[in-house]
Amino acid sequence: MAGATPPHVLPDVLGPGLRIVFCGSAAGAASARAGAYYAGPGNRFWPTLHRVGLTPRLLVPAEFRTVLHYGIGLTDICKTESGADSALSAKSDDAAALAAKIARYRPAVLAFNGKRAARVFLDAKTIAFGTQPQRIGETAIHVLPSTSGAARRWWDEAFWRRVAQAARTA
Repeated sequence: MAGATPPHVLPDVLGPGLRIVFCGSAAGAASARAGAYYAGPGNRFWPTLHRVGLTPRLLVPAEFRTVLHYGIGLTDICKTESGADSALSAKSDDAAALAAKIARYRPAVLAFNGKRAARVFLDAKTIAFGTQPQRIGETAIHVLPSTSGAARRWWDEAFWRRVAQAARTA
C-alpha cells in the first residue's frame, strides 16, 4: 500500500509510571535478527543496567519486555531501519514521534544510549554526555555513552551510574 508506514523493527516497551526510558538510534543488526533490544554479543546494555542498580538481576535480551516491571522503557528514534548508526538514513528518524511518546508516558528521565539519537532529537551538531538543559515537560534528558561494542573507546560507566541515581530519586 503506497504511503503506508513500514513496520517497526522492534516494538516500543513503554507504559505508565516509568522512571526512565532508554532511546537508541535504531535496532542493531543482531538485535533485529534476534527480535530483542541490545542483543549484540558485545553490547553492554543489560550488564550495565544490573551493575548500576536499575535491575535486581542480570536480564538477557530475550527478556526485554520485562523492563516495565522495573520502571524502565525502551524505544529508538528510528523504528523502521536497523544496523549501525553509520548505515541509518536520516529520513527514517522520527523525533516528533519520540517527543509524543515521552509527552504521553512522562517518564522522569529520557536517556539516550549514544549521541546520534540525541543529536537528531535535540537538533544539535555536537552534544556532550550528561544531563542536558532541555526538558520535555518534567522529563529530564540525559545523553549516555553508547553500550554498543563498536563504541568501546568512549565508554564511561560513570554517566550510567549518575542517570540511574537520577531515575531512582526522581
